Amino acid sequence: MHAIQTYNITSFSDTVHIRFSQVKRTRGAFLMGGNFDITIVAKDSLTAEHNIDTVIAEISRIEFLISDWKPETQVSMVNRNAGIRPVKVDTELLELTERALKISELTHGAFDISFAAMEKIWKFDGTMTTMPSTEAVKKAKQKVGYKNIIINKDSSTIFLKLPGMKIGFGALGEGYAADKCRDMMIARGITAGLINATGDIQAWGAQPNGRPWRIGINDPFKSNNLVGAIAINGAITTSGSYEKYALIDGKRYTHIINPATGYPATGLTSVTITGPDTEMANAFSTSIMVLGKDAGLKLLKQFPQYKAFMITDAGKYITSTGFKMEKVNR
Repeated sequence: MHAIQTYNITSFSDTVHIRFSQVKRTRGAFLMGGNFDITIVAKDSLTAEHNIDTVIAEISRIEFLISDWKPETQVSMVNRNAGIRPVKVDTELLELTERALKISELTHGAFDISFAAMEKIWKFDGTMTTMPSTEAVKKAKQKVGYKNIIINKDSSTIFLKLPGMKIGFGALGEGYAADKCRDMMIARGITAGLINATGDIQAWGAQPNGRPWRIGINDPFKSNNLVGAIAINGAITTSGSYEKYALIDGKRYTHIINPATGYPATGLTSVTITGPDTEMANAFSTSIMVLGKDAGLKLLKQFPQYKAFMITDAGKYITSTGFKMEKVNR
């Protein structure tokens, strides 16, 4: 699903001096259904570890608000009441849903959190070996449509108009959590860190030696190879068709569904987005996988802070204006 990994591109000589009396600590944790790596730069190890604890607690809080796979969350309650009644939710969830709907409008439905209804017929866990029937796809697609998600700000409710509808934040949740934790850490005086939220990365500040954070971008056609790396102070996300997919009759089908057709998106194998916020970068990388390169580039012209690097199914590289990537040797 995600094609980004942190990678120490540069070997530092012994003559490089530490500019700051700071330490860097990293810890992994299984959160929101995936693996997170949390790196904090602080004045000492105790402070760094304490703030990692704080980040993990915040991500866990968000998980219990927006996860659709946990029955006790507000999102699960909204889904259970599809076609029945509006459900009162926290302002935080209401605003996240509202932003998702704005992205849906912006992308003319290429991004749609109600695509979750398609999960009933498409399985990307290695168990799916035959195509779903045309009738099954058609029936499930009838439950997809962001215009049937009704928000009432006055009562702070979300209502899914159609029975069987379902919303999910798999394309926003990790990025949202990473951004929230970055903001929290900065407010606490942590001026540098990196949160790798299952491939959705938010980095701020610099490493203790003053060097920038550098992220390697995987080659989708050559396992364990990189196509390049970039220095980052902000967000970087990748949506791809080569880590989470269904293999049917020798053909690979991406987990990213085109809401308009009900079938996996085609044309692009990988889309990497950089920009200030991880939530928005993730929304763009997912959307552009569906929209395709031409419509994707057109979309990004409206948001010059966000840059794109795309790899087509044929292996061609396409970059938006301003995207800078360094070649690496491994």
